[in-house]
Amino acid sequence: MEIRVESRHLEDIVVLVPGIYTDGRGFFSETFRTDQFEELGLPTVFHQDNHSRSAKGVVRGLHFQWEPPMAKLMRVTAGSAFLVAVDIRKGSRTFGQWSGVECTPENRRMVWAPAGFARGFCALADGTEIQYKCTGIYNAAGESGIRWNDPEIGVAWPLSDVAVSEKDRNAMSLAEWLASPRSDHFLYSKNAFPEHEFKVFDKGVTIP
Repeated sequence: MEIRVESRHLEDIVVLVPGIYTDGRGFFSETFRTDQFEELGLPTVFHQDNHSRSAKGVVRGLHFQWEPPMAKLMRVTAGSAFLVAVDIRKGSRTFGQWSGVECTPENRRMVWAPAGFARGFCALADGTEIQYKCTGIYNAAGESGIRWNDPEIGVAWPLSDVAVSEKDRNAMSLAEWLASPRSDHFLYSKNAFPEHEFKVFDKGVTIP
């Protein structure tokens, strides 16, 4: 089954949609294949799988990890969620810009966000479950976050009545991250993907 690229955002955020086979019994889908990821230029080695469940209105993020650098492949397996990625790479022409994609089990979208992007989501339905593959093992000493509602970023979250953890509520601003010497862990380097192969969005954007 083909795993196709639906769109690409901020140069390196890739939205993927796996093929699916359905009949009266249900469905079958291949959500990860090393051969196809290799052809797309995406990593084929993941070290950790995570699975979360959230009530409607829960916002988690914006999280990132620099040691070891952690990229994520995220998908929604129950409910509905607005998945967000923010470019925090120093020197990037899209630094501080964001992309947001609504993902459901029905649209089957998967969002690939490399290290150098802060990631988060808003659950749009009760019982929303998100599964994500990570390229690094979680390290509390090497991870941090940026405030979900930092006005300098201006993410257009789809819900206004949200629940946020104390840790996320007290996270640093984008400006504070940029002023930190740890921001040197994420320096921009030009992506190897050919620009003409994808529809590219350069500014904060919501994909319905």
